[in-house]
Amino acid sequence: MSSAQQILVVDDDADIREVLRIQLENKGYSVSEAANGNDAVAAVTDNPDIDLIILDIMMPGLSGTDACTLIRRISSAPVLFLTAKSKESDKTEAYENGGDDYLVKPFSQAELLMKVRSLLRRYVVYKGKGTSPFNSSEIRLQDLMIDTASHFVYRENQKIELTDTEFQVLMYLVKNRGKAKDAQAIYEGVWNDKFLPSSTNTVMVHILKLRKKLELDFNNPTIIRTVWGKGYQIDEA
Repeated sequence: MSSAQQILVVDDDADIREVLRIQLENKGYSVSEAANGNDAVAAVTDNPDIDLIILDIMMPGLSGTDACTLIRRISSAPVLFLTAKSKESDKTEAYENGGDDYLVKPFSQAELLMKVRSLLRRYVVYKGKGTSPFNSSEIRLQDLMIDTASHFVYRENQKIELTDTEFQVLMYLVKNRGKAKDAQAIYEGVWNDKFLPSSTNTVMVHILKLRKKLELDFNNPTIIRTVWGKGYQIDEA
């Protein structure tokens, strides 16, 4: 790794932070630490070059989900939640607060590193360090303009803020315009991870978040349509 990617580890348990630091530094990552949600927000504010945030949910004071909401105002870096909570409602709350992926304690080192690599790989593309699959840097989508170079979306010159995962889901559907893609295809195409039954909910939450940001009426979507029995689709231009 020529230029070490920077990871912020946030957990109120010092032993967990130390274990994660050792595992990640052994793979060549640059690791910083924060012991609570407030310190995490401050760390991201002070260092806009952080590439990934590994964030515990249950912490005294500012929780991980509340910290993520604040972080999303200043950074699009992916957030990997670590938690002992494994209910679907807990996962949905995490995603709705701006999280990109979710890892339930206890977890294996292999599982952690797989998710870290996947999130960082997508974020490198999101920041424009990778190659774009589109010939033009601008894509028109109804009354939206997608700038694939800067990874921004505009409506009437008003910028719409998307997280990197939301942007990648949008680009996956744009790349497959005219084709309905089910949750498994979207998850495997965007998250680059093994599809599990719970992955359907992950995709649904991100589609809902996109619709709330992009659609004029998200209850009656015209940009990202649901094709019943087949999946989600952006129509051909």
